[in-house]
Amino acid sequence: MPDSIPRWREDFPVNWEDDHYVTRRSFTTFLTFISSALFLGTGLVALREWWQRWRPAQFTALRIAAVSDVTIGQAKLFFYPTKTDPCLLVRVAANRFVAYSQKCTHLLCPVLYQKEKKQFHCPCHEGYFALEDGRPLAGPPKRPLPRIELQVKDGSVWATGMQV
Repeated sequence: MPDSIPRWREDFPVNWEDDHYVTRRSFTTFLTFISSALFLGTGLVALREWWQRWRPAQFTALRIAAVSDVTIGQAKLFFYPTKTDPCLLVRVAANRFVAYSQKCTHLLCPVLYQKEKKQFHCPCHEGYFALEDGRPLAGPPKRPLPRIELQVKDGSVWATGMQV
């Protein structure tokens, strides 16, 4: 005697009165709306980024340290251009300083100065950057560290701008 209820209904019992029927047209409308919203949001983020890159940046000079406070091979943490942007100042030679943003260009992890290797190291994903120009040496980072423009005057080191 054959069963009056098909086997698949036993495996997937659905109360058809409670089921909400969605037409292809309403589903397509929903997908179009969501896709358009995501496209618009992405476009606004890209437009904001473009505007910030091409807008002339206004940097104010900031005294970082006295020349005598930083010995050759030593690094000093400072914040520039805002109080939430950590940077590292390194004295390379008696009359030469370099400074870079401390945020790795891969995922913004903090980079650390390695004095013995004369390079910067990102411990999050084993990224390495050159001390001389901030270019990536190894690991996932593809872009160099943003460089801080420096001036040495009156026995002090001043941050005057940023090269992105």
